[in-house]
Amino acid sequence: MMGGMASEETRTTMFTAVRSSAADEPRRTATRAWTTRLLVIGIVLSALNLRPAITSLGALLEEVRDGLGMSGSVAGLLTSVPPLCFAVFGVTAPRLARRFGAGAVVCAGMVAITAGLLIRPYAGGTAGFLAASALALMGIAVSNVLMPVIVKRWFPDRVGSMTGLYSMALALGTASAAAVTVPMTDVLGGSWQTGLAVWAGLAAAAVLPWIPFVRQRGARPDEQPAGRQEHARVEAPALRITRSRTAWALAVFFGLQATAAYITMGWMAQIFRDAGVPAGTAGLLLAVTMVMGVPLAFVIPRVAARLPHQGPIVLALGACGLAGYAGLYLAPAAGAWAWALLLGVANCAFPLALTMVGMRARTGAGVAQLSAFAQSTGYLISIPGPLLVGVLYQHSGGWGLPIALMAALMVPQMVVGVLAGRNHTVEDEAAR
Repeated sequence: MMGGMASEETRTTMFTAVRSSAADEPRRTATRAWTTRLLVIGIVLSALNLRPAITSLGALLEEVRDGLGMSGSVAGLLTSVPPLCFAVFGVTAPRLARRFGAGAVVCAGMVAITAGLLIRPYAGGTAGFLAASALALMGIAVSNVLMPVIVKRWFPDRVGSMTGLYSMALALGTASAAAVTVPMTDVLGGSWQTGLAVWAGLAAAAVLPWIPFVRQRGARPDEQPAGRQEHARVEAPALRITRSRTAWALAVFFGLQATAAYITMGWMAQIFRDAGVPAGTAGLLLAVTMVMGVPLAFVIPRVAARLPHQGPIVLALGACGLAGYAGLYLAPAAGAWAWALLLGVANCAFPLALTMVGMRARTGAGVAQLSAFAQSTGYLISIPGPLLVGVLYQHSGGWGLPIALMAALMVPQMVVGVLAGRNHTVEDEAAR
């Protein structure tokens, strides 16, 4: 009798628990959907802020040089600061993400970008300008590294489309800053300080979507309480990444494409201005170069994700780059719009590199290590490029040698890109 009552009680308890779980399921589903949408918004807003600190400066570089009394070599150093910061601070991103959660680190990165952009125009002197720029670039660096990790962790079945989405947003932010900084500066009174500081508002908006993820410490939306299990998978390094030939090829490819990108962002507007193109038009030409990445940054990762080998895309982008540099050397003003378009296509090696980071590792832990290694090593490789362009420009008195250097670097970029595009994974090459 007592056993029957206990059995009935157990069945009742189980039924109540099942009914309660079923009733809670729609609420959990709605919460997951809301969290996922918020995460997508956060990714897009963050991506919009990953380049305006650089391209807004490129558009006003002459005014900043005059205002701060910079020489050509010091201006070249200024254009080398972004890759230096990305190399130094990017390598810390996986460690910070393991300790605080990827969402918290990206949130802090957006705060650093906001503060750096607000401070640097009014810091006073070249040293203060460089220090505040480094603060903003530190935030960009950690976010750069963690974006592929976040995509792989939260959207493992949509790596290509999500990489395309944030790459497109990144290109849109890059192009917008290049296009509107000069006219917006004129509207705001003509002060280059105001023209640079105004971009802090966009960075501040990007902080908000990440605030809920600070508390979650990187857990996936569909596994909040159990998220620490996914989090733990990223904690213990399982790879000796430097043993992987694919990782090295991808790092060098990343470095060479970053060299081309930062030379373009830092100097292309000035090349056109020195060729007789008005300042506003030169800014628009830089914007055209950047805006090419908006549609292509969405298309290329989706196409690349469907291919077993990304080498053909690497070669096509490299050919556009060589053609653009040739035109920039031979007729910079006459064919300016064509060269801007071709170099814009070539600069889409960046979203391709990000896509390959997600494809060359099987796990979230592998992507975290590969992303940190490829981006930090790559940006370290890219540091001398913009500085060397400034030195060559100052000592040669023209753009012939700098453009020849840019074209020459495109050849090894194509070679290592083909090697990085092979259907290999770092786990197979670098496992203990």
